[in-house]
Amino acid sequence: MRTALSFLLGALGCQAAEKPHILYILVDDYGWADAGWHRPPGYKEIQTPTFDSLIQQGIELDRHYVFKFCSPTRSAVQSGRNPINVNVLNVDPTYLNPEDPVSGYASVPRNMTGMAEQIKKGGYNTHMYGKWDAGMATPQHTPKGRGYDDSMFYFHHANDYWTYYTNECEGRPIVDLYHNEGPGHGLNNSKCSQTNQEGCTYEDTLFADQVIKSVGGWKEEDPPLFIFWAPHIVHAPLQVPQPYVDKFSFINDPPRQMYHAMVNFVDTAVGNVTSLLHQKGMWNNTLIVLHADNGGPIYNKGTAGANNYPLKGGKVSNWEGGIRVNAFVSGGYLPEKVRGTKKEGYICGWDWYTTLSHVAGVVPVDEKASKAGLPDIDGMNMWPYLSGDVDASPRTRIPIGD
Repeated sequence: MRTALSFLLGALGCQAAEKPHILYILVDDYGWADAGWHRPPGYKEIQTPTFDSLIQQGIELDRHYVFKFCSPTRSAVQSGRNPINVNVLNVDPTYLNPEDPVSGYASVPRNMTGMAEQIKKGGYNTHMYGKWDAGMATPQHTPKGRGYDDSMFYFHHANDYWTYYTNECEGRPIVDLYHNEGPGHGLNNSKCSQTNQEGCTYEDTLFADQVIKSVGGWKEEDPPLFIFWAPHIVHAPLQVPQPYVDKFSFINDPPRQMYHAMVNFVDTAVGNVTSLLHQKGMWNNTLIVLHADNGGPIYNKGTAGANNYPLKGGKVSNWEGGIRVNAFVSGGYLPEKVRGTKKEGYICGWDWYTTLSHVAGVVPVDEKASKAGLPDIDGMNMWPYLSGDVDASPRTRIPIGD
């Protein structure tokens, strides 16, 4: 009772203050050593000036943990639960068990309340752009069904950055690009590839443009924004606009050259958004969360491109290289006393559901899940730790599965 009451009082305290815009960025397959702040100053192969600057203005999260690969992390983030309590399988979103109408679908069970559904209760406009990979079997499994007012996304683990193709149906490629409740007709490219880019729109440009549009269209009288931005980068296939490839022509290892070019692309895209937030006078009331969905992939004899040094292992392993990931928070909403600091307490990807609900002035309760007999939310509220009100993270252990 004391814990619930404390959370309620804290949420009401946030509710009384002006609610911040929340920009949540989930970067795909981002290696530990592929972040500028994990390299010595002047290291040329890694160029992340935006991320480095945001950390200097924010908090570096040195012990941020997730699952070892894609869909379970994304299911955990959207549901606020340890993957053990929501999804530990990285199967295609088309998988289903017809004998289980509640949990017999890939990713998040249909009766769990999504993060955006909670934050909407706090009066937010909610947006989702990028990789979903958290279910597609029913309308409840889609971004719209999980509480996002506006969305542009792809459902699967990956698709082609230029054609947006994934898998095939009766020998024909499937375009995996959706806008709100239907296919993104007219948005996909035709006959485009890494070697034929003229007149083509790179997939992560499409998603970044939607973020820019949402921020650019916001007015003072509008509700605050919650934007969940999940770039395809740096997941395979390694593809990126040619000017970024050329920028790293001094790297003689093709996968590493392409990987670093992609990291620089997403860093630039985030920089464009933060610049717009400053221009519109929104920065001082914005909270930014950024982390990777798992460690960088180091399999296939290095052709995946990532580097997690000095951490052992990588994506698909439970060594730190697979589950301890690049992460930080930033934005003018952070109290001045915590800016430019580094925190080493445990934080998990599923803690953001509870933490951001608190920031939005909402007590995250999942009655739908309880009625269906599903596990409760187990993410922890990290805001007192992040804001400097307490010195230690409330999380002292992290069950990681097998």
